[in-house]
Amino acid sequence: MGEVAFAGRPLTIDDADPVAPGQFEFEAGEKYVKYSDCRHWDYPIGLTYGLVSGLEVGLGFGGQYETRSEFMHETGSRNICEESGIGDLAVSVKWQCVKESDYMPRQALVPSVKFPTADKDNGLGSGEIDCDLTWIASKSFTDKIGAHINAGYSWIGKPAGEDVGNILHYGMAVDYQVSSSVQLVGEVFADREIRGDTETAVQYNAGFRWNPADGLILDMAGGSKISGDAPDFTATAGLTLVFGFSNNKKE
Repeated sequence: MGEVAFAGRPLTIDDADPVAPGQFEFEAGEKYVKYSDCRHWDYPIGLTYGLVSGLEVGLGFGGQYETRSEFMHETGSRNICEESGIGDLAVSVKWQCVKESDYMPRQALVPSVKFPTADKDNGLGSGEIDCDLTWIASKSFTDKIGAHINAGYSWIGKPAGEDVGNILHYGMAVDYQVSSSVQLVGEVFADREIRGDTETAVQYNAGFRWNPADGLILDMAGGSKISGDAPDFTATAGLTLVFGFSNNKKE
């Protein structure tokens, strides 16, 4: 897999390495999220392209399916509601603004915009545009161990009649290269809605990446909440396919 630092799928925490110029990176997968009264499945797909050295652009889209247990005031009973549809469209840019040195990690800035293509009426989206800016730092400590730190702020579009706040999010991930084709990964991350006395939601994930062939990475991870209003359980599996006009997967 080359250099060890390689965050991203199947984690939430990202790395500071844009796709190499002239290369495409295609990602696809399935994610399951369980709350006490809700089961949600996402089927994300993403395509990223390296424009020039240190700069990439990306698109994210996909589908979703959800089952919810809703209380019916008219009957005093609970009803199972099922909804499915497309997800929101996300557009992002990753700019590596600092190169790695002996004591300095590689650093990148990632602005992104989420456009409301998901169905708000069915509870699958907010119907509003959200914006985010995330700072990323990545450091390779040995030829086997790498770490990544993310810190970002999301400006949340406010639907009419709903009280929502912007979100502060941050976390850390670690990669460990077990062999030339297998890498163990883990992360802890948190987010907090900047509104009133809301509690910080903290989660963890752990899993692996397997590189069975050049340009192909398969991944799987699972996790749960540590504190706050976070999912009871999450699981994801998917793949990353790198192709294009450069032999370097990451810069």
